[in-house]
Amino acid sequence: MGRILTLRDVEAAVRGGSVYAAGGGGWVDHGRMLGGAAVRMGKPELVSVDELAPEAIVATAAAIGAPAGTTPWEMQGVDYVKAAQLLQETLGKKIAGFMVGQNGRSSTLNGWLPAVTLGAKVVDAVGDIRAHPTGDMGSIGLAGSPAPTIQTAVGGNRADNRYIELVVRGATAKVSPILRTASDMSGGFIASCRAPVTAAYVKANAALGGISLALALGEAILDAEDKGGAAVIDAILKTTGGALLSEGRITKKAVVYTKEAFDIGTVTLESGKRATTLHIMNEYMAVDDAGGRRIATFPDVITTLNTNGEPLSVGQLEEGMTIFVLHVPKTLIPLGSSVLDPTVYPPVEKAMGIDIARYALGASV
Repeated sequence: MGRILTLRDVEAAVRGGSVYAAGGGGWVDHGRMLGGAAVRMGKPELVSVDELAPEAIVATAAAIGAPAGTTPWEMQGVDYVKAAQLLQETLGKKIAGFMVGQNGRSSTLNGWLPAVTLGAKVVDAVGDIRAHPTGDMGSIGLAGSPAPTIQTAVGGNRADNRYIELVVRGATAKVSPILRTASDMSGGFIASCRAPVTAAYVKANAALGGISLALALGEAILDAEDKGGAAVIDAILKTTGGALLSEGRITKKAVVYTKEAFDIGTVTLESGKRATTLHIMNEYMAVDDAGGRRIATFPDVITTLNTNGEPLSVGQLEEGMTIFVLHVPKTLIPLGSSVLDPTVYPPVEKAMGIDIARYALGASV
C-alpha cells in the first residue's frame, strides 16, 4: 500500500535528503517550499514501483545547476509543474509516477508537486541515492543509449528576463548538456522533467527505496535533535551504517563556478599529516588523505557535518570552520545502473582532473 506524505514527511525528507545531498542537492528552504506546497494542494502518495503497472510511464523530476549560492537563480514550484506538463504533452501519454534523479536538500521532494498536480504517484525510486553533478549519473542507464528521449526545462530569474521554457528530443548524452546550458542562462538552477520510461524499466535500473531511505534518516535526525549535536551525529551513523572519515578545521577552500553551471574545486581540512582533501564538482566526489591516498570516492556518500550534526553544503563551508566528514561506502546503499556505467565518468574526470571511474567501478574505498 502507498503512503500519504505529510508535513512531517516534508521535514524528514529535507533532513535526510540533506545528508544524502553530499554537499549539493539543492536548498533546504526550496525543499520545504516544494513539499509544503504539495501536501497543502493534495495528498502526495509514495508508492513502490511494484504498485504501478509494468507498462505505466514514470518520469524523472529534477533540478539542474550548481546551487552554491553564487548565482542569481530563481525557481518556483510552478516551474516543476510546467516542466512535467510539457513532458506529458510532448509524450502524448499520461505520466503515472514521478521519481527523482537523486536525493538532496530539495531534490528528494522534486516529484511531489508535479505528482499532486498531474494526478500521479511519487515513486519510491531514485537514479542515485546521493547527489551527483551530471544528469547522466542519475539517468538510470540511459546516458549511453542512442534511443531518443524527451527532456524539458522551465525556470529562471524573472526580474532579469532569464525565464526559459525548453523541450528537447534526442539521445540523453546529446541533450543533457543543452539543459545544463539552459540552467546557466536562466540564472544557475532550473526545473526539469525528463526520461519517460516504463515502471518495469525503473524497477530494473533505479535505486529502489531511495525516498524511504531519506525519510527514515530524517526521522532519526528529528528524534535525536533534542539531545544535542553528538546524538544527531550518532543517529546519522547508526541509520546509514557510515563512519566519520575525518574531522578538523577547514584550512583552505578553493571552489569556482564555471560557465557549464558547475562548482569545481577542493576543500582542505587541517595540514601536514592530518590533512584531508575533499574534491568537489557541485558535490563531494572524492576524499584524499595527507599522502594523496584515496579514502572515499563517488558513489560512496560523502557529507560534511558541523558540530551540531547539521549537513553543510559546499556553499556553506568557510575557512576556519570545524567540520566532520561522513562516509557511507557504496556497498551499504542501493546503486542505480548509471553509477555503474563507465560512460558517465570521463566528463567528470576531465573537469575535476582526478580519477573517479577506477574507484567507482572497482572495490569500494
